[in-house]
Amino acid sequence: MRIRLLFSILMICALVQHLPAQQVSAPEPQTGTIVGTITDVRSDIIPEAAVSLESQDSDSPLTPAAKVAANDNGFFIINYVRPGIAYHLVVSATGFAPWTSPSITLQPGQYLELSKITLQVAASITTVTAVLSPEEIATEQVHIEEKQRVLGFVPNFYVVYDQHPAPLTAKLKFQLALHTSIDPVTFLGAAFISAVDQAGDTPDYGQGAKGYAQRFGANYTNGVTDILFGGAILPSLLHQDPRYYYQGTGTTKSRLRHALTSSIICKGDNGKPEFNFSSIGGFLISGAIAESYYPERNRGPGLVFNTTAIDIAANMANGVIQEFLLRHLTPSAKKP
Repeated sequence: MRIRLLFSILMICALVQHLPAQQVSAPEPQTGTIVGTITDVRSDIIPEAAVSLESQDSDSPLTPAAKVAANDNGFFIINYVRPGIAYHLVVSATGFAPWTSPSITLQPGQYLELSKITLQVAASITTVTAVLSPEEIATEQVHIEEKQRVLGFVPNFYVVYDQHPAPLTAKLKFQLALHTSIDPVTFLGAAFISAVDQAGDTPDYGQGAKGYAQRFGANYTNGVTDILFGGAILPSLLHQDPRYYYQGTGTTKSRLRHALTSSIICKGDNGKPEFNFSSIGGFLISGAIAESYYPERNRGPGLVFNTTAIDIAANMANGVIQEFLLRHLTPSAKKP
């Protein structure tokens, strides 16, 4: 009996050894879930933000639901997150800077609710283009013109070298006239002309210091009244530009024609050519005012019209000199 029992035991052991081995595998770890609500710094919800779960280890597989979008309430949920893997949650939305969470590693079956997912408004570079008004442009141009001097000291303020000048306001016309009237060279010019008149004994003020002083006063007053009426008052009332517009290009003939006609043709504040009522009117008014302080024997219609004719001729000569010579002698002149 013992032998049979022993034999049976040996046979059972042999059979067990020859049975195929059954593989036993460990159970899959339970996945986790991550949820959260996305807001801005004012705690307003941000709908439809893009949410992505990124593994810190490039060798670790991402969860199948690694990218989702927040709903209209700013809420999102990511299921089936593998435990034991370090992740970063990245949230992005239009107009906001991206938000990245600290490292996240879930335990098996963990349900993680993230709080304080707050997006900041994206920093942007704003380009501001300064748009100047015509008055501001004209003011800047007048500042440049007030520095224009022939050979560095003779005023050359009433010349426009800019190819796209802005119209002068009445304030700027008076500013330019005043700046010219009180310039030291204006006084020197009146003094020089008075010396020439003194030598020619004209007008009939007589000789000596008194005669020279009267001539100086008359010549300076002639210039100032011409500048004020022809360069400021009438141009403001008639909306005309009292300045000479340097052409600088074209044939010599066209430039000469432009220079000679500048006494009778000017530009209006609208940029169109007009009859130069301001300049000619200024000459006539200045001559008429001179009737009040010239010697009695020099007064009369001839004084007004002769003075006007001389001023127009001088203005034409000035235009030619401006067009062909003074541009090169004015260091601060803006190149056309």
